[in-house]
Amino acid sequence: MRILLVGAGGVGTAVTRIAARRDFFEAMVVADYDLARAEAAVAAVNEAAPDARYTAVRVDASDCAAVAALLREHRCDHLLNATDPRFVMPLFQACYDAGVNYLDMAMSLSRPHPERPYEECGVKLGDEQFAAAADWEAKGLLALSGVGVEPGLSDVFARYAADELFDTIEEVGVRDGANLTVDGYDFAPSFSIWTTIEECLNPPVVWERDRGWFTTEPFSEPEVFDFPEGIGPVECVNVEHEEVLLIPRWVDAGRVTFKYGLGNEFIEVLKTLHKLGLDRTEPVAVRGARVSPRDVVAACLPDPATLGDRMRGKTCAGTWVKGVKDGAAREVYLYHVVDNQWTMAEYGSQAVVWQTAINPVVALELLATGVWSGAGVLGPEALAPRPFLDLLTAYGSPWGMREGG
Repeated sequence: MRILLVGAGGVGTAVTRIAARRDFFEAMVVADYDLARAEAAVAAVNEAAPDARYTAVRVDASDCAAVAALLREHRCDHLLNATDPRFVMPLFQACYDAGVNYLDMAMSLSRPHPERPYEECGVKLGDEQFAAAADWEAKGLLALSGVGVEPGLSDVFARYAADELFDTIEEVGVRDGANLTVDGYDFAPSFSIWTTIEECLNPPVVWERDRGWFTTEPFSEPEVFDFPEGIGPVECVNVEHEEVLLIPRWVDAGRVTFKYGLGNEFIEVLKTLHKLGLDRTEPVAVRGARVSPRDVVAACLPDPATLGDRMRGKTCAGTWVKGVKDGAAREVYLYHVVDNQWTMAEYGSQAVVWQTAINPVVALELLATGVWSGAGVLGPEALAPRPFLDLLTAYGSPWGMREGG
């Protein structure tokens, strides 16, 4: 397997460090708009031990032709997209043009319904990719979308629950929470603020068997969810996320939701950004230049990849499932908890980006060994869950299950 990794930020850099310990691939070309970032990611891998499999190059992820040319030049057969969701479609198209399999951790962007944004879906997450599914299948190519942690591992949990834990499923609810703090900062998101603004301020999507997909107000349906391994109770709210668009396609469930433990302070900051128009992506004129307000917000905040030394605590990604097994009601919470102290000591990556990065590496290894295979546009829940969960544990990062939700 020869991999083009596009994006050498926090998640991309963690991918290089995790993959360096595995032998399933022949080459990994690390590409970024900022060549210095790509070179730094490769240099960090080589500090531990020289690894000739890694190469750093520059590429503009929005330039479909340039990415396709790079894939051909380096004879790559898989592309892993570790950029933000703005670049999904050009990278997706570049892979199709070059005849290369594609993986991402977030899907093509949504657009709210023009008249009823908090009731009806407009363009949904992933719609542009699924519209091309037949073409990918006809070409024998695989686009494995949403294969980070959420979406990704959370979707694998949903499929595992359907296959092995339940006869019928009433509800699948992805629940994400943490007790992370960042020393020295009053406000410092642990993940890309660009992506966080996108998913938190867009209308959340809910799936119900009788209604299909519909939307609600941002931060709706608050609930307190008790997260395991010492994290404890966290208030979670509805947020737009790919799992709600993916899981119902392959898992039979009465309802699917995604709720994120943001906290009141974070919610108020996001609401203020929206009121001021600072969540907008369209450029505005500033002293003769044109800049995106959201890009300015991102530039003013610390890079999440650099915060690991200041972070304390754990992050939890998981899937709560309610249904019936052998005639009896059952609830479980399948989860993956990562301690920032451990990821920093073992990999030099902070917990949130490391937890996101490990899952596409596991998926790539399953594809390289032929355990996973397919064609078309698929989500992780379209493939066998047990090999994924077993390999995740073999990587030294076990998952857990709590009965009773």
